[in-house]
Amino acid sequence: MPVRVAETSAPSQVSGANSGQTSLQACTLLSVGQAFTGTQNVSSLQKEEAWRVNVRIQGCDLEHGYLCGTMEALNVPMADTPVVTFWEGEIVDMKNYTFYTGKWEATPEDDIKHWTKFPSFAPLSSKVEADGGKSLDLSNCQHIFMRWKEQYFVNVGTDCGLTIAGFYYVCFSCSDGSINGFYYDPNSSPFQKLELISTNEGRSGFSFSSYELQ
Repeated sequence: MPVRVAETSAPSQVSGANSGQTSLQACTLLSVGQAFTGTQNVSSLQKEEAWRVNVRIQGCDLEHGYLCGTMEALNVPMADTPVVTFWEGEIVDMKNYTFYTGKWEATPEDDIKHWTKFPSFAPLSSKVEADGGKSLDLSNCQHIFMRWKEQYFVNVGTDCGLTIAGFYYVCFSCSDGSINGFYYDPNSSPFQKLELISTNEGRSGFSFSSYELQ
């Protein structure tokens, strides 16, 4: 979801991947058509506000550590209509992507600082800090760690007063389909929290308006 900020940031080079690990097991709640609903807390020096958010998964390829979807923010104060963005995700599986981002202006210190905010990362923390997590096998982990990067606005122009310069650190629970995330952008308020739960409003998810994804 777009976040208020004055400047955009340039992405850095893509992080490396370790080809020696197995793929994550398929999770029924992380599949095409699954929808989620919740909030993103946006804090500033003046006040705190929560934007209502809907997310729908449009594509998922666990073998290659990829997923994508749409994110709809419903009550953004500066927008006349709900703001919809298209995002692409990297699944941390130690084969395609690691816990270290290596781009989007995120340093290894930024990565650790954000991952450690997820309680489920605690058992993995020492190995990640020691060797980047090369010795970890996440194939049977009950949580899936991801990064979501918004790519473009679907229904508004870039002059809407919002930006998609940053990205989300995301933790997905395979047991109940809940999602927690923290938005990172060095020019934005830190640690804006995303909280979502899965919904059973049909496998097609929420009744989004019709948009043509590019």
